[in-house]
Amino acid sequence: MTALKETVLKRLQEAFPDAKMELIDTTGTNDHWHLEIASDAFKGLTRVKQHQAVYKPLRDLIDSNQVHALKLATYPLDKWPHDA
Repeated sequence: MTALKETVLKRLQEAFPDAKMELIDTTGTNDHWHLEIASDAFKGLTRVKQHQAVYKPLRDLIDSNQVHALKLATYPLDKWPHDA
């Protein structure tokens, strides 16, 4: 796991302690990511507000272009698609 991936996951876990997450480097260049994240913090929020909440702890990484692209899929915990 790269240092950047660890940083992203750590920040998101701190922001959303109940979260389930999958973070995939989509190009192998460590700057294009696909994130699926589920948290009860997203309940009742519009998709835009959910995405803004995810961007907030990553803002400096996005602004500095360390994270160049971030494709998001956000869910409330009870809608997490990876549980059997």
